Amino acid sequence: MASPPTGSPNRTVELLRIKSNWFHLYLQGKPYHPTVETLQLHRQESSWVEARMLPQSLTPELTIHAVERFSPEAGRLTEWDLGEACPPLFYETQTYELVIELEENIPLTFYHDHVSLRDSVLPKGKRLLTGVLNFQNEVGYTELELRLHGEPVFRLQLEIFPSKMDYRNDYDAILRDVNEQIYNLSFDFLRKTYNLTGLKETSNQSLTEFFVILQTQFQQLVHHLERIEQAPHHRHRVENRVVDSSRVKKAGRVNISYLSKNPHLLAPTGGQGIIRIQNQSYMPTRVLETKRQVDYDTPENRFVRWVLLRIQQRLKRMKQLLNKKDCATDPVLLAKLNRMQTELQRLLKFDFLRVGDMSQLTISLVLQMAPGYREVYRNYLILMKGLSIQNDLFKLSLKDVAQLYEYWCFLKIHDLLNRKYELVKQNAIKLNRGGLFVTLDRTQNARMVYRNPSNGEEFTLYYNALPSGDRSQTVSQRPDNVLTLKKQESRMEYKYIFDAKYRINPAFEGTAYKRDYVTPGPQEDDINTMHRYRDAIVYEAGGDRQQFERTMFGAYVLFPYSNEEEYREHPFYRSIELVNVGALPFLPSATSLVEKFLDDLILDSPEKAFERATQPRGTKEYYVEQTAGKTVLVGALSHKDQLSELREHRFYHVPLARFASHADLAKLEIVAVYQSIDKFGRQNAGVHLYGRIKAWSVLPRDQIVEIPSRRKAAAELYVKFDVEEWLPRSKPILPGGHGIKNILLTSEHIFNRAEEIAELRLDSDDELREWREKRRLGKVKLIWNDYHLDQANRLNGLILEGEQHD
Repeated sequence: MASPPTGSPNRTVELLRIKSNWFHLYLQGKPYHPTVETLQLHRQESSWVEARMLPQSLTPELTIHAVERFSPEAGRLTEWDLGEACPPLFYETQTYELVIELEENIPLTFYHDHVSLRDSVLPKGKRLLTGVLNFQNEVGYTELELRLHGEPVFRLQLEIFPSKMDYRNDYDAILRDVNEQIYNLSFDFLRKTYNLTGLKETSNQSLTEFFVILQTQFQQLVHHLERIEQAPHHRHRVENRVVDSSRVKKAGRVNISYLSKNPHLLAPTGGQGIIRIQNQSYMPTRVLETKRQVDYDTPENRFVRWVLLRIQQRLKRMKQLLNKKDCATDPVLLAKLNRMQTELQRLLKFDFLRVGDMSQLTISLVLQMAPGYREVYRNYLILMKGLSIQNDLFKLSLKDVAQLYEYWCFLKIHDLLNRKYELVKQNAIKLNRGGLFVTLDRTQNARMVYRNPSNGEEFTLYYNALPSGDRSQTVSQRPDNVLTLKKQESRMEYKYIFDAKYRINPAFEGTAYKRDYVTPGPQEDDINTMHRYRDAIVYEAGGDRQQFERTMFGAYVLFPYSNEEEYREHPFYRSIELVNVGALPFLPSATSLVEKFLDDLILDSPEKAFERATQPRGTKEYYVEQTAGKTVLVGALSHKDQLSELREHRFYHVPLARFASHADLAKLEIVAVYQSIDKFGRQNAGVHLYGRIKAWSVLPRDQIVEIPSRRKAAAELYVKFDVEEWLPRSKPILPGGHGIKNILLTSEHIFNRAEEIAELRLDSDDELREWREKRRLGKVKLIWNDYHLDQANRLNGLILEGEQHD
């Protein structure tokens, strides 16, 4: 691994020195970023990656004599030639001092596309330009220009590196991911840095994209139009008019037809006529004179005029939007727009462009091949395209990397979910194309809805919005991403916050963070924010008294860190399992922990979802359900006719001796009937009927007169359960390889969810937990040590369908 720069990390040194015949330029700042060195970012094998730095003279009068840059290995300035490798020297959020010493009588001025950086460098006396540059959270390429009388004479291109993620791997991958999801999501207008971009088709191009492309194409367009003006495409328009024969200059063959149709125009002569008819000479008194005129009103010229008018309309719209902005408009930008508008007005006055409107675009050979026209057509195609972030043609400002990271986190979560689950609908990726900026929709409706194909459950991912009904009663809360899950077996919604934070504590040696947490991780105040989100966001419960219940079951920070294996030991990762608040590393090279955690949340049973959190909304219902005990009796029938008898008389009876304890009787609330395969056949076997117990009593068998006894047990005590009404189950509980000989007690929770008889026998916490988790993955097969569940005492197997069982 490359050695860090020598000296103190807080020592300011001279990073770049450029000497020329017009000026000397000095850039100084910290030689490296401490977080970058601690996390060992921007490395390739054993050395730093190569950074781009390009000083350029834009006029022959300016000569660059020498360029020196800081060498991390030597710890000082060393000579540098164009083409040599250059390590990263400039980072986001760091401050750099620029000093430019001018030669006498050379009134240079400093320029940068971003007005705040431009205004930060000011003249100090007659021979100094100095100021402080800070690129904040923006990374990529940036250009510093020196201008003489408004014309650029020197340009210095620098590459600004991120301080919390790897530039060549993670940052570039984030751009690609964002580009794949929505290619112009990350565009902004005239930011401090830019990236190189290439062309991509778009039907809804933003004004920002259009203007960026237009700046690179405008002068070419003007040049090509001036070339066309010298030899414009035209056609000859033929005009015929009737004139006296004595005044005609050119009479064409068209007169033969004309005179044959108008013989009255022929006058007889005394043998001097030019036309002889039956030995008589005639002379025409009036004839058609043919004239050819040049006509520029062609489809090609109409197309050229239409292109100029479209550009003019868009520039006018952009100027209107800029004038409506609250902030002060950049005067240099307005000057560019005014110059372009003036130039367009001049071009539209060309003679060949004084034509009619274009009604239909026809791609003729002239547009494809004629000099000037083919170039204008190519400019048009480029202007009407959007931009795709890639290293190719155009410069385009990007949003700052913190905003880009927030966008990427949302889009990457969507990508991870979209790979495994069906996207039902989405209205989050709606671009705001009405203004200068292209952003994600941040309204209350910004959400993605998915469906789990294995069980039909739907869940929703919100971006920068809270689900309906959730809000804070104190300070407004607006987390980046909220995942809302709706489980089939619960009326509750389970909500989890995933908040993107482009921050990391690198755990410097000797710091309290290093002592407490050992490895790099999220900032402590970001974890505190997650606690605040979970506690502050509440739901107003219905009822006479105004009550509020917490709705967020968990809150997690997403932060840029790539070493997932190391982070597994971090206390803020382990805290997720303990209190459901913590942090997860999330970068293009580190998505496995987030992906697995999302799968776990989606596959969680309602019980496990509750157990992850501490007293969220619905806690009362959850514990009532869990502590209800065995309140359901599932009883077998002694003969087939008993089914119709108990239906008629609305009761079920069973010997008292079947109950191990009289306390069990007091808990019973529901009685269900099991129909065995032997007596009812495979098609009708299982639990089809159940009813809520209205009352129960203990009495001798001979006193149950509705159904006479078929056995000699008149004095035997029976329990008679009077049922309110026998109800059919919407989905019968099938035998599935097991049956019930007498009676089986189970909980209402299990009874409502059971699909096979074997599941009714589950009672231990471990068995219930394993069954619930596997049930969410598919059909579960339970194997007990006895066919009759009421006589079984051991579970031999609990396997997911398709798994092998020993």
